[in-house]
Amino acid sequence: MKYSVPLSKVIEAEGYTKIFMPVPAEEVMVTCIEVSRPGLMLARNDVNFSPERIQFIGKSEMLYLMNLPREEIRHDCINRLMSTNPLAIVFSIAITPELVSIFMPYAEKYKVPLLKSEDETSFAVSSLVSYLNVELAERESRHGVLVEVFGEGVLITGDSGVGKSENVVELINRGHRLVADDSVEIRKVSKKTLVGSAPDNIRHFIELRGVGIIDARRLFGMKSVKNTSRIDLVVDLEAWDETKAYERMGIDDETIDILGVNVPLCTVPVSPGRNLAVIIEVAAINNRQKKMGYNSAKELLANLGMLDEENDNKPTDLDVWHQ
Repeated sequence: MKYSVPLSKVIEAEGYTKIFMPVPAEEVMVTCIEVSRPGLMLARNDVNFSPERIQFIGKSEMLYLMNLPREEIRHDCINRLMSTNPLAIVFSIAITPELVSIFMPYAEKYKVPLLKSEDETSFAVSSLVSYLNVELAERESRHGVLVEVFGEGVLITGDSGVGKSENVVELINRGHRLVADDSVEIRKVSKKTLVGSAPDNIRHFIELRGVGIIDARRLFGMKSVKNTSRIDLVVDLEAWDETKAYERMGIDDETIDILGVNVPLCTVPVSPGRNLAVIIEVAAINNRQKKMGYNSAKELLANLGMLDEENDNKPTDLDVWHQ
């Protein structure tokens, strides 16, 4: 699915100044994450030129145009670019008013928005790409709760009524922060990174059976909430099943696929008397340790002489340990 964001939202987020808008910015939809600097196009090489991208005119492009030997050549280069109807032209802070005035007739002719950034070209480009990577990212919604625990984004999943929201309230009381309850919007902002947030209309609200709907931001304060968070770990809560063999060592790293990204998964059985909030805290800290290269289960087995160093440190006989 191809996502879009209105140009008006981009202008507001990046702080651009409107020089010329042929139509309201709300009606111009940005659908491409990539942006371009049309130096080759100005030099009469239109190979792989993509007019659906936002085009940046910086100091290099300005110097090229202003140093052309004849004015008619300069106008021909600009006309060649603008006739492709690029989505929008963004000038960097280095651009002179003289060059902007040369672009203006062609912007009016071809109805191309002209914008101005107050940043240097390289910074403006990187900032816009980072913004579009989030706004136009591949996404999906999942039932669950997202909370930041010790800086780790933990997505808590499980059947309805298993106790997800109740545990989040306990985690908030312990100083952690709520991102989303019930519905989590997950975006793939890079090949290895997932970012979660709540839908705007239910952000920071929690449903507690027997109590009702509460506003975590108003009830617990601003320190208890956060708008977005990376997803570093999935904790799946499930009712205790006596016939199921749960992980006791943590040797094998279990993962779950979300939008093509393998996220560490920890399955926690729910039974009366278990302090799940503390278990989720420990799971978050342990996940961070594993990312830093430390696995306590492997260290214990190594101390007991139960790791096979010639076979990628696989345990030699876990059956003995479990007995």
